[in-house]
Amino acid sequence: METCISIKMACNDHFSVEHPGDPQPGDLIEIFRPAYQHWALYLGDGYVINISPLEEGPPASFSSAKSVFSRKAMAKMQLLKDVVGQDPFKINNKYDDSHTPLTVEEIVKRAEFLIGQEVSYDLLGNNCEHFVTLLRYGEGVSDQANRAISVISFVTAAASAFSLAGLFHNRSRQRNY
Repeated sequence: METCISIKMACNDHFSVEHPGDPQPGDLIEIFRPAYQHWALYLGDGYVINISPLEEGPPASFSSAKSVFSRKAMAKMQLLKDVVGQDPFKINNKYDDSHTPLTVEEIVKRAEFLIGQEVSYDLLGNNCEHFVTLLRYGEGVSDQANRAISVISFVTAAASAFSLAGLFHNRSRQRNY
């Protein structure tokens, strides 16, 4: 059986996700893409604000490789069902325990100001999760980026350790000759 969000959103064949609850204005929406999570902020009446890469030529989406290298994005107001597509999603205000949300009026006002604006984008420092948490809390936060930075740091440290081990090994071999 197909279910849809009940906030003035028409049910159609292209929007069949598990019912995640009824989002309220200001809620963070986590969308599960195949390799990562995309984030949007619910505005009401079936609409969200989110960012997408700003590229010349055909439109890019954050599911494309272009998003990794994009340095600019566009803040867009779109129907939640169009942003979600076939991907599962849920309401996820996961930072509410550690960050105090702004009032709904302030969140919506900030979001409305940014619609149609070009914003800087950086996968690790200013991504879609940073964008929506900045609107909700007044501070950009991203566990997804923090995890990626931790992995990069670990890989870099491991590579450095292997390089040093190789250097010491080569020096000790040279001394034995």
